Amino acid sequence: MKKVAKIILRAIATLLATILLYLVLAVVLSWISTTREEPESDEVTLYILTNGVHTDIVVPVRNTWMDWSTIMPYANTAANNTQLPWLAMGWGDRGFYLQTPTWADLTFNTAFKAATGLSQAAVHATFYRSMREAEDCRKITISHEQYLRLVTYIKNTLKTHPNGQARHIPTDANYNDYDAFYEAHGHYNLFYTCNTWANNALKSCGQKACWWTPFDTGIFYHYPQRNP
Repeated sequence: MKKVAKIILRAIATLLATILLYLVLAVVLSWISTTREEPESDEVTLYILTNGVHTDIVVPVRNTWMDWSTIMPYANTAANNTQLPWLAMGWGDRGFYLQTPTWADLTFNTAFKAATGLSQAAVHATFYRSMREAEDCRKITISHEQYLRLVTYIKNTLKTHPNGQARHIPTDANYNDYDAFYEAHGHYNLFYTCNTWANNALKSCGQKACWWTPFDTGIFYHYPQRNP
């Protein structure tokens, strides 16, 4: 009986030590930033947006270099409002997105699959009428060349039809009338989260980013809120 108790205690101690190490690495590697690549010109405005847990990359729906509505049509949203000029995109676990509208709906099965990378990924896309800097939103300006690299990064995330449109996921789990879900490459796990994806998106276009982060706080640490 004592031997069994020792094994259980060791297992618990190992688990706690692993969790502690994970959190320490998340904090330390989030503090260390990559170097921002200075743009030759400020031609494209982006935003990073958080809901307190998850980071979205917000881009103009249309500009000279990209028209996202050809890939993620307004018609895939309930509102189908073509006058909304901003598109927020975030990558994440499909089960979390579609089966967990609130934390109260989270099941062990969904959490286990997400943590271990056993489920599929999805991109959540939401159209907005306007964007403004706030505690949960930061503005970034980049060159068109940097923007094209970001476009490539996001497009490579999406699973698409032969015509180039993203594979829409029909669902009743939409958050509002202005969003839609799309099939995506990759698998969410403890080491590659929605925020890791957003952090890598910033890296792809030469912006300041964490060495690695699973949390939104790591990203926003490097983008302090400006005084009004």
